[in-house]
Amino acid sequence: MTNNRGQWGSRLGFILAAAGSAVGLGNLWKFPYKAGVNGGGAFVLVYIAVLFLVGFSLMIAEIAIGRKTQLNALGAYRAINKNWGFAGAIGILAGFIILSFYAVIGGWVIKYLFDSINGTLFKINAVDYGGHFGSFISSSGSPLFYQALFMILTLVIVLGGVSSGIEKASKIMMPALFFMMIVLMIRSVTLDGAIEGVKFLFKPDFGKAFTPKVIVDAMGQVFFSLSLGMGAMITYGSYLPRDTNIPFSGTMILVLDTFVALLAGLVILPAVFSFGFEPGAGPGLMFITIPAIFSKMAFGNIFAIIFFLLVLFAALTSSISLLEVCVSFVVDEFKKNRVVSSVVLSLIIFVLGIPSSLANGAWSDVKFLGYNFFDFMDMFSSNILLPLGGFLLCIFVGWVWNTKNAVNEIENDGEIKFTLAPLWSFVIKYLSPVIIILIFLTNFGIIKL
Repeated sequence: MTNNRGQWGSRLGFILAAAGSAVGLGNLWKFPYKAGVNGGGAFVLVYIAVLFLVGFSLMIAEIAIGRKTQLNALGAYRAINKNWGFAGAIGILAGFIILSFYAVIGGWVIKYLFDSINGTLFKINAVDYGGHFGSFISSSGSPLFYQALFMILTLVIVLGGVSSGIEKASKIMMPALFFMMIVLMIRSVTLDGAIEGVKFLFKPDFGKAFTPKVIVDAMGQVFFSLSLGMGAMITYGSYLPRDTNIPFSGTMILVLDTFVALLAGLVILPAVFSFGFEPGAGPGLMFITIPAIFSKMAFGNIFAIIFFLLVLFAALTSSISLLEVCVSFVVDEFKKNRVVSSVVLSLIIFVLGIPSSLANGAWSDVKFLGYNFFDFMDMFSSNILLPLGGFLLCIFVGWVWNTKNAVNEIENDGEIKFTLAPLWSFVIKYLSPVIIILIFLTNFGIIKL
């Protein structure tokens, strides 16, 4: 490993950091919302199947590329084939763009955490939470302040480096996240009528489970949740020592990610059913529905603090991986100091995120292809760059690097046995590309599901 690159201090540290990258707003907000609009248990069943088949395959492929080359996403692709650096560049661009608007949402989380602590959130009539949220995000100064605060927290962690910064923070935040989720889950499932939410989450309607829409939504959620296609796992894999068991580490990351997603469902959906809210409430679930639920719950102020602190931790474990993708690229390719690179990139990302924040207020009339700036950046990264990055990953590993060479890397040149290698090769070469193409066609309305 080159001298200017960090390295994970332990296998546990890598697993927690990589799981932290996977565990974020996609688990705590998007998973319960997607489950709500796709029939609950039907979506959960397909999501888990896609996660462990396709998600697992793409994840360990990214980790293997990173460990083999010990380079950032662009440099890693280029080191294996000099003509494929563009595939890594797409991932870096995706991470850069996603963090710009992700920080806006992270700022909203900090605002709601502060409002929970000082009691402001519970001075609002339950029916007015939608108006309260709309008023906040449509203002200019306050959202930008909290967006900046979220970027500063992300920067401080990344400045510490791989082992002393990202790994140490993950070892604190991830166990705390699990503990807080279990506390909230116990409270949620013991509410009156909560059992209906549990049934909704775990009792699949097999007639709905394997519809094209559910499968495509599940695949999209897997990409968003596991940080696939944005260079995060390649970057984190590049800090691994040669003796790391990639299949075991990948399995543990997926298990933790699935555990958090299901816990998030058990935190939110039973409470939603208990208080008579709509499970498919959409993006307002976290900032409108959940505060309204806490306002009606005994000791709701305490549970609100726990909830928004938990969401903040989850958001930070993802945001530090997104920033690290960009920092690793600049450090490797331009031989710049980590501190300077981290600070400059954070400033640029914050500035890029300003239009996304103002898109809900002062710049709401500014449209790009019919989208406001926030929605355009979300659409461009989630619907175009991430699936494209995943598709190129499959083609690269399956047909350019070749799955035989990839398996040799995964098996540490024969030191461990990857028993799923034949299935993994099939998924990478054939199944995943087909599903990703289906996602593209669906996202752009070429086919209707």
